Amino acid sequence: MSGTSQLIIAPILLPLITAALMLLIGEKHRWLKARLNLLSTFAGLGIAITLLTWVRTQGQAESIGVYLPGNWPVPFGIVLVVDHLSALLLVLTGIVGSSALLFARARWDGAGASFHALFQIQLMGLYGAFLTADLFNLFVFFEVLLAASYGLLLHGSGRARVKAGLHYIAINLFASSLFLVGAAMLYGVTGTLNMADLALKVPLVPEADRGLLHAGAAILAIAFLAKAGIWPLNFWLVPAYSSASAPVAALFAIMTKVGLYAVLRLWSLLFSSQAGASAQFGGEWLVYGGLATLAVAAASILAAQRLERLAALSILVSAGTLMAAIGFGQAVLTGAALFYLASSTLALCALFLLAELVERSRSANEAPLDDEEDVMPSPLESLHPPKGINLDDEQKAVIGQIIPWTMAFLGLSFIACALLIIGMPPLSGFIGKLNLISALFNPNGLGIAPEQPLGAAGWALVSLLILSGMASLIAFGRVGIQRFWKPEERPSPVLRRYECLPIVMLLGLCIFLSLKAEPLLRYTQDTAANLQAPDRYIEAVMATRPQPGPTTASAEVTP
Repeated sequence: MSGTSQLIIAPILLPLITAALMLLIGEKHRWLKARLNLLSTFAGLGIAITLLTWVRTQGQAESIGVYLPGNWPVPFGIVLVVDHLSALLLVLTGIVGSSALLFARARWDGAGASFHALFQIQLMGLYGAFLTADLFNLFVFFEVLLAASYGLLLHGSGRARVKAGLHYIAINLFASSLFLVGAAMLYGVTGTLNMADLALKVPLVPEADRGLLHAGAAILAIAFLAKAGIWPLNFWLVPAYSSASAPVAALFAIMTKVGLYAVLRLWSLLFSSQAGASAQFGGEWLVYGGLATLAVAAASILAAQRLERLAALSILVSAGTLMAAIGFGQAVLTGAALFYLASSTLALCALFLLAELVERSRSANEAPLDDEEDVMPSPLESLHPPKGINLDDEQKAVIGQIIPWTMAFLGLSFIACALLIIGMPPLSGFIGKLNLISALFNPNGLGIAPEQPLGAAGWALVSLLILSGMASLIAFGRVGIQRFWKPEERPSPVLRRYECLPIVMLLGLCIFLSLKAEPLLRYTQDTAANLQAPDRYIEAVMATRPQPGPTTASAEVTP
């Protein structure tokens, strides 16, 4: 096994060890814990980029890395797998985690105990969920990231957070119970929980047991759909995300993608075209569930008055779009959806961070910062100076007022986030939606006539993509006018470098994706093609053998 293959376990071990060290350090040395957290999070991002580069540069037959942490043979032991899909989500997790942590360093990391340890445990759960190759350990990592998210959601206290947190905990505990029931039913029918082994066993299930197999898969899907925020199981998401602190809500922007990832991974393996009588099971339900989520979210977003709530509803728009696209089971459409996933995740993370700064401008910085040495220089003039200052020294009418850089930064960042989420050209959000619509009309690729015309579900998705964009345009326009254009006499907000840097970084990445969209589109299309042909994934996992230990090796060379 190569050294790069052994690096697969590093994204899980690194935050685990870091969290343990933080618990040993205690709360007296928060500055040390903060620096250790930053170092570990950026190191995890570097490892994720290394794995993505390794997966991308390998030959077609070797683009899947498999690691056996316990050195047990497949399918009995724990298996970790990195392929195109998991590598992409690992990098997204590292980017979102690094951005959220930088923002938290301004003030939020000191608002409660054990923030840094919980943050690392959350990252460990996310990395593990994207890497694991069996259902039992997927459940374990689900519980790890959910346990950490309970503490992070309540971080900073407050009545709204406690109320939303209790609802969040209750629905996720219920979903976890369904997860166990569904996994137990699948194990009872197939005798395995390894995903690759399940893919081999599903076509061989007797007809008498196929109904039980489908029932277990449906129960398991309900658990994943609840965690992904699909209607009508998403009533908990908007209150929880809109009441969480800004860095926690930004980190949660990638957490909803875990449910979508689990559906995509299991559905493409267990119910592919090679699954016999179970082929494409539940695909229509995924499409209609995504369409219903998109429709309800688009209608709800018109009533949003607060920017945090607008961001949370935009997550539902993204989740509905992705779930509907996945349900069609077309490689070109899935590839476009994965590009849209990357762009929307980065934009939504930036919007959650920006929302706090914009809302702070309304309160005129009533809550002072603890450490003023890292505060950006305050603007010389406010956006709306006191009444009476309408003439200059020469008694000439003032044509306009200079916009302070803080308000200019917030306004330009808000416009960029809005354009990305709405899907307006020329940014990556537009490219993602354009590719989704193009894939719906050309499922076999441009220039190739489709085998059958676009059906009712396809037309519904095209219509909802356009209508949801128009609804988002109205909502963002209204909120932008209220926050930036409505005349109010208040000073400009005070911003910190740690608060501005992650927003600039995320929006810069989105602009980079807009300029360099073709390489990412090629990557996501390759990812979708691999998902549509799961044989290579199955063969890579099932062909992996435990490494011989020192005793075994010495016995083999003994004459």
